[in-house]
Amino acid sequence: MKRLLSRGPLGNDVYVPKHGDPSYSVRHYDLELAVVLVTNALSGVAMLSCTALEDLDDLTLDLYRLRVSKLKLDGAPPAKFNHRGHHLVVRPQRTIPAGTEFTLEISYHGSPQPMPGPDGEAGWEELADGLIVASQPHGAPSWFPCNDRPDDKATYAFGITVPQGYTAIANGRAVATRRRGSTVRHEFAESSPMATYLATVQVGRYVPLKGEAAGVELTTWCPPGRKSAVAEAFADQPAMIEVFSRLFGPYPFQTYAAVVTDDELEIPLEAHSLSIFGSNLVDRDWSAQRLIAHELAHQWFGNSVTLRHWRDIWLHEGFACYAEWLWSEESGGRPAAAHAEEQWHRLAELKQDLVLSDPGPDDMFDDRLYKRGALTLHALRLRVGDEAFFELLRSWTDRYRHSGVTTDDFVELAQELAGVDGAEFFGPWLDETALPPLT
Repeated sequence: MKRLLSRGPLGNDVYVPKHGDPSYSVRHYDLELAVVLVTNALSGVAMLSCTALEDLDDLTLDLYRLRVSKLKLDGAPPAKFNHRGHHLVVRPQRTIPAGTEFTLEISYHGSPQPMPGPDGEAGWEELADGLIVASQPHGAPSWFPCNDRPDDKATYAFGITVPQGYTAIANGRAVATRRRGSTVRHEFAESSPMATYLATVQVGRYVPLKGEAAGVELTTWCPPGRKSAVAEAFADQPAMIEVFSRLFGPYPFQTYAAVVTDDELEIPLEAHSLSIFGSNLVDRDWSAQRLIAHELAHQWFGNSVTLRHWRDIWLHEGFACYAEWLWSEESGGRPAAAHAEEQWHRLAELKQDLVLSDPGPDDMFDDRLYKRGALTLHALRLRVGDEAFFELLRSWTDRYRHSGVTTDDFVELAQELAGVDGAEFFGPWLDETALPPLT
């Protein structure tokens, strides 16, 4: 059942073509950003600490629509750099040997726009009074120069200057806030490795609701006028963290934040140690609560344990969808088995043309993928029993904590720990289009 890695021309992944350069990796991003909301203007300085993975005569970064004013390689100008489309190509003065560490310093500015891709636009987006960044899967180049590959995880530091009266929020732990005349600078640091598409910045008129669960610092940011409604709608987040920590293993980061915008948003979205929700999800009903649980579950499945290749997206969405059913079961709602039975019958009535292990770029976020992925996990749970199933999930999040994975990694772990025959059990669920029976 070994699956070959597909690479696109000039890029790392045919699902998100022409993004990422596999010839080098980035260990750390230091981003200094200044935002002017009224004109949607961004100026930034990005310092990238990198390592050559092969001899480099040139290298490519991803940066969309923003203009580069200065670029230094190890503190000096390169022989040449060229910026066309979203490719920033840098040619060193001399070949950089494989294994060499080097730095890139890029000063840039402009008016950020969402980046188009096969599945639509993603990245930087203006709100009625602020902005959000939701980059999955290809939107990171809309706001900073990067090696846009999900398998190239790095640590991050952010310094974000915004107008007085606004709050900037980024991944990780808040380090400092400094006021400077009519502006305020917020510093954040993320010390655990993070994929580029999961990096984010949120700006708005927000106030914090503080909490703690399972040793995790928990903050829910919301507009002041929505404080009581958000507190009620998101009241179960601490219990969700406790439950998921028991079922999946310890929460993988130091902090968790939920940002609730004043705007309504089409969908919520996870980022690394942070999730983004529109005001339309400020509700206690199941349709909102399942999505709060879903985005939280991505901190384990997607953000700590991250796909190396976009065709393995079921490892994120199928697991997070199953976490919804588990939260329902654990919180006194419908058991996971009832959700599974309902969704199996629903999928059985739909077109049977989706291959879970390689759905194709057009179907990577199809709802059938989410539900079939969750059903695969429920069928596995029925096969091996609860004790072995949850031990497998905890081993998965522990063995691959802060790492990149493939579907084969999960199949092999299930074979190793639970004795599941990969071809016999996983083959029909992952590699065939027909929906297998649940038991």
